[in-house]
Amino acid sequence: MTLEGAITETDIANYLANTPGFFERHAELLATIQLTSPHGQRAVSLQERQMEMQREKVRGLERKIMEMIRHGQENVAIADRLHRWTRAILMAPNPAALPDVLLATLKHEFLIPQAALRLWGVEATFVAASFTQGVSPDTLSFAVSLVQPYCGANAGFEATTWLADPAAAASVALIPLHRPGRDECFGLMVLGSPDPTRYTADMGTEFLQRVGEIASAGLSRLLPQA
Repeated sequence: MTLEGAITETDIANYLANTPGFFERHAELLATIQLTSPHGQRAVSLQERQMEMQREKVRGLERKIMEMIRHGQENVAIADRLHRWTRAILMAPNPAALPDVLLATLKHEFLIPQAALRLWGVEATFVAASFTQGVSPDTLSFAVSLVQPYCGANAGFEATTWLADPAAAASVALIPLHRPGRDECFGLMVLGSPDPTRYTADMGTEFLQRVGEIASAGLSRLLPQA
């Protein structure tokens, strides 16, 4: 039971916090105060305890710095992969080879097990190409309706049949392709992975949107030029 008017630990803490000169007037107390070390049951002095606390803070900052460095290195690695992929698209020998070059390099750089795409509304020269075949009106409508890439389980989308081994794709990403500068969908790219957690509904799609933008810019060479 706390007696009315008794001094509490909070009162003492507030007094010491608001009376910085206390330990200057009673410096001998600093040498006699003993605390329990967090690294065992041994008693340590107040100064030693403060040093341990500072070392813990330093170690915490070091961990944060190392984490920042690791994230920075990962970002640089991703940027390098994206650069090499974009470079391969720009250096494709001819427009007809572009889809194969784009997909092969994308799979290699980002370790994507399976990838495929289909285009529509292309120039007459390419209407018989394999990358224009097998697109039903339902899939076309689905692609046009996508405002951002779809990520999630393989729910039997027609687009997954474009993959070499549809049954092995446990999770997929479906990326709509739009003519640069226009709200016109002219294709759909599908990425597949046997890992069900590779593409999930709650993952961010910003990077996949960038992939779609780069692919769209490159593949627009196959479209009629207005």
